[in-house]
Amino acid sequence: MELAGAVTLLVVVYVSCLLIALAKKKLSQKGRLPPGPIPLPLVGNFLQIKSSEILKSLLRLHEKYGPVFTVYLGARPVVVLCGHQAVKEALIDRAEDFSGRVTNATLEPTFQGYGVVFANGVCWKQMRRFSLTVLRNFGMGKKTIQDRIEEEAQFLLAEFRKTKGKEEKPIDPTYYFSQAVSNIICSIVFGDRFDYEDKDFQNLMHMMNNSFREMSTGWAQFYDTYASFLKYFPGPHTKVYDLLEEMRLFIAKRVKKNQETFDPSLPRDFIDCFLIQMEKEKDNPLSEFNVKNLELTTLNLFFAGTETVSSTLRYGFLFLVKYPDVQAKAHEEIDRVIGHNRVPNIEDRSQMPYMDAVIHEVQRVSDLIPMDLAHMVIRDTEFRGYLIPKGTEIYPILSTVLNDPTMFKTPDAFNPENFLDENGRFKKNDAFVPFSLGKRVCLGEALARMELFLFFTTILQSFRLKPLLAPEDLDTTPQESGFANIPPFYQISMIPR
Repeated sequence: MELAGAVTLLVVVYVSCLLIALAKKKLSQKGRLPPGPIPLPLVGNFLQIKSSEILKSLLRLHEKYGPVFTVYLGARPVVVLCGHQAVKEALIDRAEDFSGRVTNATLEPTFQGYGVVFANGVCWKQMRRFSLTVLRNFGMGKKTIQDRIEEEAQFLLAEFRKTKGKEEKPIDPTYYFSQAVSNIICSIVFGDRFDYEDKDFQNLMHMMNNSFREMSTGWAQFYDTYASFLKYFPGPHTKVYDLLEEMRLFIAKRVKKNQETFDPSLPRDFIDCFLIQMEKEKDNPLSEFNVKNLELTTLNLFFAGTETVSSTLRYGFLFLVKYPDVQAKAHEEIDRVIGHNRVPNIEDRSQMPYMDAVIHEVQRVSDLIPMDLAHMVIRDTEFRGYLIPKGTEIYPILSTVLNDPTMFKTPDAFNPENFLDENGRFKKNDAFVPFSLGKRVCLGEALARMELFLFFTTILQSFRLKPLLAPEDLDTTPQESGFANIPPFYQISMIPR
């Protein structure tokens, strides 16, 4: 019996080694991928990568294999890029080669290659060019959108003031920020804002917040790694699809409403502009301007334009109460530059290096999308002496850029001095990449930067933020860390100044 068991074990080991050898031979014929841990058949680097903590696993492998290495998530190879220099070389110096996109398995049933974020090739280029043009036409980076953000910031202040009674009433700022930020992108894509008491709007914010969190759970990471097996079975991965589908249906209703009152000579919003382009290209059977791209590009803009900035604000307020000396310095600069008798404007930013540095440090430390969205090489690509075959998935680990010790004074601590020179002036840093970089850089970066400055300064001009716990007891650990680092829930008191 013991002999039979030993023989069986030897056969298993032999077959496994043979499969690995065949796999490596097949890969060597296709390209020269960077080194990495030896994969097992079918399950890849299951032993080295905890699928519910992919980022932590990759950071450990980075210490062993350096800035460029290959891992196998299941049967598929992924080239991992770490640190400012390697990510810059790929996404900036070889921008076109690394411009492809791979869609997470949890999101694939929804997007299926449509929409500006997850499209490739001609479709992506057309959707991106069109979306940027429309966003700019509706004021992105201009005075018109600044006025809109300033107006929404005043609505938000009014909501905060409602929470002030005889006693200091603590609040969870999550949905206040979601609604305020979402109303900015809503004014562009839907042509109007929503009242904070609107039940449909509140429900939409809950769905969006829940879907962002679900995309980052341990289960979602496990599914994204082994979807080739798990897609045939029911499970929690369907939650993301269900939530996104509800949001898509909301957008579909808005599209139908626009179609019923459509006047091509007077476009009211992004949807109208897209409808105009659809009409122009209606006789082109290869046109990418169709209803599916309209709905899913609008969903991309709506989702990204809400969750990224609102999550950054949530992290920012948490850091400001955890580090009261930082909040005090921000208050001092606001009082000195703006005072209390006028509304902050974007021109103030050049006179407020400390506030600018605080916002940059919030974005750096919150590390919102730590592994970026997965890229793909669109052709066989020579990179650092390796040959990466066309279609290979690429993970640029933005977290390693934002925490690169060669680029920041104190990468492991929250410290606005990371963005200030010895004279207290704001100092740019090429490793500041929360919006990614290269061809796939976030197309709403200019809008997001304006929103963050105006919301932070407007709120801090009127309120002092007070935590319920002692600052040293506040935990800034993300509630989920996967696709995104989801800020923890917390409560603070808003004390009028």
